[in-house]
Amino acid sequence: MVPQTSLLMRSSVLFIGFIALSLLSPACEAALKKYQFDVVVKNVSRLCHAKPIVTINGMFPGPTIYITEGDSVIVNVTNYAQYNMTIHWHGLKQFRNGWADGPAYITQCPIQNGQSYAYNFTVTGQRGTLWWHAHILWLRATVYGAIVIMPKDGTFPFPQPYQEANLVLGEWWNEDVEEAVKQGNKLGLPPTMSDAHTINGKPGPLFPCSEKHTYALEVESGKTYLLRIVNAALNDELFFTIAGHNMTVVEIDAVYVKPFATNTLIIAPGQTTNVLVSADRSPGRYFIGARAFMDVPIAVDNKTAMAILQYKGVPNTVIPISPKLPAHNNTELVTSYTKNLKSLNTAKFPANVPLTIDRKLFYTIGLGQNACPTCLNGTKLTASLNNISFVMPKMGLLQAHYNNIKGVFTTDFPDRPMKAFNYTGAPLSANLRTNVGTRLSRVAFNSTVELVLQDTNLLSVESHPFHLHGYNFFVVGTGVGNFDEAKDPAKFNLVDPPERNTVGVPTGGWTVIRFRADNPGVWFMHCHLELHTMWGLKMAFVVENGKGPNESVLSPPADLPRC
Repeated sequence: MVPQTSLLMRSSVLFIGFIALSLLSPACEAALKKYQFDVVVKNVSRLCHAKPIVTINGMFPGPTIYITEGDSVIVNVTNYAQYNMTIHWHGLKQFRNGWADGPAYITQCPIQNGQSYAYNFTVTGQRGTLWWHAHILWLRATVYGAIVIMPKDGTFPFPQPYQEANLVLGEWWNEDVEEAVKQGNKLGLPPTMSDAHTINGKPGPLFPCSEKHTYALEVESGKTYLLRIVNAALNDELFFTIAGHNMTVVEIDAVYVKPFATNTLIIAPGQTTNVLVSADRSPGRYFIGARAFMDVPIAVDNKTAMAILQYKGVPNTVIPISPKLPAHNNTELVTSYTKNLKSLNTAKFPANVPLTIDRKLFYTIGLGQNACPTCLNGTKLTASLNNISFVMPKMGLLQAHYNNIKGVFTTDFPDRPMKAFNYTGAPLSANLRTNVGTRLSRVAFNSTVELVLQDTNLLSVESHPFHLHGYNFFVVGTGVGNFDEAKDPAKFNLVDPPERNTVGVPTGGWTVIRFRADNPGVWFMHCHLELHTMWGLKMAFVVENGKGPNESVLSPPADLPRC
């Protein structure tokens, strides 16, 4: 259990070049943990550009939440900024408790300036690395941090590391992000892309004014470390590597996996990965690198963030060894890495894959263009599932569902696209208009769901990381081209598929997930590329109550914000 004093001490050292790695916690009893999050604006400088940014407690990145499996947690958020705010606890299942999930206008109205809201939740049956972030506008560009959930017994199903550290990957814009988004929307085009990627808020020595903005991690020769890696970037899947060192992947999205060695990770926005790294090379300084993966000709921030793995006793004058980062379009590496991800599936950590399916869904992912007379070309770019661009409501969908308020949403989201076509054939550039609406899909409590997520070549194929709130799911299959309902299910992994909360749908391909709908409420599902979410690539499930109060949505808290 990490005491508050330790947390405060850790937070302060993030602003210098080195971080003392935390000693792993012993087993401890479940407890009530309380945190205060003040949403405040602070002037921050990167790349020789200073600007005011929205932060939590004046920190960039924000504070780490330390929890032990079984803990109850209260995070009181007080908003002193000019923007409305919500916080999403990404990957926490929030059983029956969507009121604590956080996406604006899905499970709550936002916290307005001068107001507070206490997120109150219990962490049950989860341990590992997750993260939290703003879930309104593009404010998660600077409002984010890690969540570390220690196992109840204090042990891991892999060799006990000596120490651990968090590495949170992000993006930095020199300009005001919200102003860039407004300008993009005015034109009907994407906003300007980020100016740098960051590791723990620091872009590293490839950028100007980097002397104070390179993150360094000190290690001792012969010791093994657990690195908790989070991709908090808004729009970029990232390769991650450490010069000269292999990594052993042991966990994804707070679920243990069968360990495997690799020299490069691929990690999509919203995903987390835990790796073991042994300091078994010649004492020196080694660059840690992160840069974008993009295997179609779509512009991304292709600049590389760098941090330093520094062996104890080695002077700062030693020039770090550079990593061998893969080409930005190395699809083969991504495919190979993804195939290695398998659930641990032991008696203690089973993979409870649904083997019989009550409801089969097929969702196409597409880009589009809708009329916009005031936009630059008379159209604006959109994105859709089953050709429906989601329209955000004016109040929380969970509130409307719980209170049976009519006219806020409909439950007629189609289980399949209205029209089948050659989804991944030649690029389609005509008839790109999408339907719009606040349309949800109703799901029976405790039913088993299989969802095919199919990329399309509407305007362009592209990889998409999809996040489902309120649940983990099993990734039972993935492939390139059009999903073949007759042949592809025979290839599904129903024994030890990876279990996670955010999955990448490959470029011009498909991914199939399965889950049991045992968490009643309204649960958001969306692409975790902020650009696509803004354009409408999102929907929500209404999971019905089961039998009795223990299978029903909890009553809303008294301090739930009002719209």
